Amino acid sequence: MNVYERQVRVEAPLSEVWKFHATGDGLVALTPDWMNIRIEAERGPDGEPNPEELTAGSVVESSIKPFGVPPRQRWVSNIVAREEGEDEAMFRDVMEEGPFPHWEHTHTFKALSDRETLVHDHVEFELPGGPLGQALGPFGCLGMEPMFRYRHQQTKELLEG
Repeated sequence: MNVYERQVRVEAPLSEVWKFHATGDGLVALTPDWMNIRIEAERGPDGEPNPEELTAGSVVESSIKPFGVPPRQRWVSNIVAREEGEDEAMFRDVMEEGPFPHWEHTHTFKALSDRETLVHDHVEFELPGGPLGQALGPFGCLGMEPMFRYRHQQTKELLEG
């Protein structure tokens, strides 16, 4: 299994950072334009459409078309865990359907002070392509770096203002 990790300090309270990451709108805001993401549907744990907050058991159906190159790739994520404490919070999404044979993304948030939050991304993944994908797995992290750098820059820009 390949692992990619990145973190950033955000000058915003944990509550604001947590709330921002609780919806599909947050996902769209943090995805680079060149990915051409589209949220197709969001369902809460009991199947209700467009929940106010994505809690454990929620499903996000999206599609991407990187660099505008067809076809659109379907990406279905299940929120399998979501926990909030006084000074820490986390949620984990697992790709049910999409371009990777395995994708598990754990988002953790830690209050460093009343005005600063540490955002940490931990992704466990496998690249497509069977044995060749396995061999190229360590290089997958190089491809993820620009995407997560963008996500973290956007988080700072949108929440520190």
